[in-house]
Amino acid sequence: MFSLTSRWHAPFSFVLFLLLLSFPRLYVEFSSFQHVPLVGMASLVSVLLAIAHLVNAAPPLLQQRQTITSLSASQIGVFTPYTHYASAAYCHPATTLAWNCGANCAANPGFHSVASGGDGASVQFWFVGVDASLGTVIVSHQGTNVEAIQSIATDAEFGLARLNATLFPGLSSSIEAHSGFANEQAKTATAVLAAVKLAISTFGVKKVTIVGHSLGGAIGLLDSVYLPLHITNGVTFRSIFYGLPRVGNQAFAQLAGNTVTHINNREDFVPTIPGMFLGFHHPTGEVHIQDSGVWSNCPGQDNPSVSCTVGDVPTVLQGNVSDHDGPYNGVLMGC
Repeated sequence: MFSLTSRWHAPFSFVLFLLLLSFPRLYVEFSSFQHVPLVGMASLVSVLLAIAHLVNAAPPLLQQRQTITSLSASQIGVFTPYTHYASAAYCHPATTLAWNCGANCAANPGFHSVASGGDGASVQFWFVGVDASLGTVIVSHQGTNVEAIQSIATDAEFGLARLNATLFPGLSSSIEAHSGFANEQAKTATAVLAAVKLAISTFGVKKVTIVGHSLGGAIGLLDSVYLPLHITNGVTFRSIFYGLPRVGNQAFAQLAGNTVTHINNREDFVPTIPGMFLGFHHPTGEVHIQDSGVWSNCPGQDNPSVSCTVGDVPTVLQGNVSDHDGPYNGVLMGC
């Protein structure tokens, strides 16, 4: 059960921003819980519970009734190299460029780094390289950094907006994404594109895999739409994300297609926000790790089964902030 005494973590600030921005007369001073104007803490919690119920209310048209299946141990193990790549994005770019970032780098010793960047504050860390054994380019973006207020503010800019026509040419005006996530993706888009093109030409691979955790997953999902618009010639794309928040509207979720896998851990509430009542939707491809350790394949979009995130975490206050970082088959996110 989530409580206000839980360890301070970026997704907690994320959800408070998302909820409180809908009610501008209410605020919490995040450095302490000493100032709660206009309402007492008990009343504030009641308001948040009510809002949270709305946030997670699933439109009937998107509720899926397909069979929930479980992944085998070997199927789960396939994700582990990519989990380490997502975790490595929290490491400083100098270490990912040299590929000496510690346990996450050691887990994938055959990786050849091509480029890295970001400052972890105004621009999230990122890196691009090639895993020869997997035969794919890897693109990885850092998740939310609790010590970087600009990163948290990015999460808070939750309005839907049309995608940049220069970066995303030829797309329908009906396709919209979280404005903060889109702005963050735009900061690194051309550098990441150049690095991916260099990796493809240098190593001759024809696959690109995009990974990321939390905000890094949101940036990566936008990359999964952006990169194929600028790279063709038989290159295929897939994406694997962890603790992914909702990134865009229904048209965006459909455009992301069936090449996305997003893995959610136990009672992590970040994948349930921003809410569907605000117009946000997940793409297909959810895998939910249950309390028992079983990995459930959740068909459709925002599956309401109790074996999937929407059903397992019906309100954000029933979530557990510590589940956001994992473990994902034994791997905790972070450098």
